[in-house]
Amino acid sequence: MFGDGVTIADAIRRRMRKELGITASVGVSWNKIFAKLGSDIKKPDATTVITKENFRDIVWPLPVEELLYVGRSTRRKLENRAIFTIGDLARRNVDDLRLLLGVCGETLWNFANGLDTSPVRRSGEESIVKSVGNSTTAVRDLVNIEDVKMIVYVLAESVAARLRKHGLKCTIVAISVRDTELCSFERQGKLSGPTFVSGDIAQKALELFIANYRWHKPIRSLGVRGTGLVTAGGDIQLGLFNPDKTKVEDLERTGDSIRRRFGHYSIQRGVMLLDRRLTGFNPKDDHVLHPFSFFR
Repeated sequence: MFGDGVTIADAIRRRMRKELGITASVGVSWNKIFAKLGSDIKKPDATTVITKENFRDIVWPLPVEELLYVGRSTRRKLENRAIFTIGDLARRNVDDLRLLLGVCGETLWNFANGLDTSPVRRSGEESIVKSVGNSTTAVRDLVNIEDVKMIVYVLAESVAARLRKHGLKCTIVAISVRDTELCSFERQGKLSGPTFVSGDIAQKALELFIANYRWHKPIRSLGVRGTGLVTAGGDIQLGLFNPDKTKVEDLERTGDSIRRRFGHYSIQRGVMLLDRRLTGFNPKDDHVLHPFSFFR
């Protein structure tokens, strides 16, 4: 096909209607994010054009949850700071959003301002996943190691579950810590072997925390990340000689099945019941698995 974006979009819609008998809504823009938003605006059969001249009129009034990667939990965090529309997000200070949401805050700000320049990948082309992680700003300050332990296990279980889902294991665990004065640091450590077991990830995360934090201030937010990823099938033979580890892996897969069927809170570690308010969140609501190219 030849022509500009609108010409090609309209030609595709006409062919789909003629040859398949179905309608389509198409978005045309200079970046993928706005093109996707445009495809949802005039359903079921229209072409929406979003340009550098009109995007503030078309995109900015939309609810913030219409933006890619804004899930329920992220939406709540934004709304708690009076960010209800994409325009509200675009007009905020990017440094504030980075403090609130980490690197994802800066990414969302770029999306809202039309600054996404990542290329469109070919069908079947895969991105290289470099890490799987979660972080959270706790509902209250964490004042001792027991508080930290509860949050670490919630995050580690989410990271481990996603590793299993994607057929991956991590060889390195990294933590990010921010105190009530907004001072932050990151540390990472190598595991004895690849794992997707939440207990292994949590144990390494706690080791890193204890070795590097002296409790100058209470903790405001924590993050746990698995990196140095390898395919889960790469060490199957090792499992034959370590039946205890194999049993733990099978147990965690069983936990995944229970949660899929009965919900996230249907099975929990005892440590999480010590403070239900502190641990009563599901990291999956706020998680995105980012390919390496996403952060470029």
